[in-house]
Amino acid sequence: MSSRAAIEPIPFETTLAVRDTCLCLHVQRAARALARRFDEALRPAGLTNGQFSLLMALNRPEAATMAPVARLLAMDRTTLTAALKPLERQGLVSVAPDPADRRNRQLRLTAAGHARLAAALPIWRATHAAIEAGLQGCGADDLRTALRGLG
Repeated sequence: MSSRAAIEPIPFETTLAVRDTCLCLHVQRAARALARRFDEALRPAGLTNGQFSLLMALNRPEAATMAPVARLLAMDRTTLTAALKPLERQGLVSVAPDPADRRNRQLRLTAAGHARLAAALPIWRATHAAIEAGLQGCGADDLRTALRGLG
């Protein structure tokens, strides 16, 4: 006889209840659907939704360092570094040592990065407006407030 206690299977009704009520599952599904929609829309501008967000995060008067950009995008520094590499290879972003602290990197949009972002912005605006118009059951501002509360 095995020393392990018999484990009762979880009833299928529980699976259905989790499927129907799990906030994490619903947010993940919505995030994937939104990401696909923006990826498709931004493809003519040569960007993914993640690249658009990263370029927009770098659209600022002064160079940014890794930590605040990573926080804004809810990424760890390693993931941010990986996301920057293709943008840097395309000449859209420059990454250079910070003269004040050589351990840090300064991140800047290049002229090409500004141009690509400018080309993508009207696409983002139109897609975003269509998504907001199609929201059911709550307003966009209420949804943003609720999602910020989770972060």
